[in-house]
Parts: sequence; structure tokens; C-alpha cells
Amino acid sequence: MGEESPGGRRFTRRRRANAPGGRQHRHEVKVTPEEEAVLLRLALAQEVTVPRLLVESALASETGETATERRNAIAELFRAHRLLAAISNNVNQMAKATNATGEVQEDLVETLRAVRRTAGRIDEAIDGLSLS
Repeated sequence: MGEESPGGRRFTRRRRANAPGGRQHRHEVKVTPEEEAVLLRLALAQEVTVPRLLVESALASETGETATERRNAIAELFRAHRLLAAISNNVNQMAKATNATGEVQEDLVETLRAVRRTAGRIDEAIDGLSLS
């Protein structure tokens, strides 16, 4: 789930938010070039920095998911919700036209497919949250 910049553009926060009083403890971790490549790939995939990836991954052992994974799942649910709202508006318009004319609208079949796809996305997001 991105944040909004002053210009109204959405962006993903790569760094963690500032902590009250700052962070007093620091840890240095040395890795091999292969480990660095894996860390960079994972951090890029989650759109976070390597330090944030390491902290979230370590702290996720209790909950089974990182804050970034949960944020991404919630963002996907919001996107699916907005899409479903737009689709439902189309279905309502088609139902109104069908009731008025007695003829089924051409776009009805594709719209109902979109409903099924969106419902599938919601199910996948929920499954992803429940497996965590």
C-alpha cells in the first residue's frame, strides 16, 4: 500500500518510518557475493531496502509474514475492492438496460467474467493472508 506524495502521486516507501527517539542499535552482517545477490533480489521484489528486508524477515518468525508482505496483500485487496465496485456499477447499468428493453446486453458475459476474475483475485489475496 503506497503513500501519497504532496503532488498526489503514489509511491512505495522503501525505508522504514522513523522511530520515536531513533534507533540506537546497529548490527553489521557480512555476506558472500551469492548471498548479496539473493538479498538484493528479494529486497527488489518486495520494494524494500536490504536492511529493512533483514529486520522484517527476522521479526516475522513470530507472525510468519513480514510487514511488507502484509502491506502488499492489503493493497491488493484494496485494488480488487475498487475493481469490484467499478464492475458492479457496470452490472447495475446492464441490468437496468435489460429490464427496460427485455434484451440482454452484449457486454454482460464479459462483465460477469470480470466479476469471476476479481473474485478469484480476492480469494487468492485472502488465501495468501491465511497461509501466513
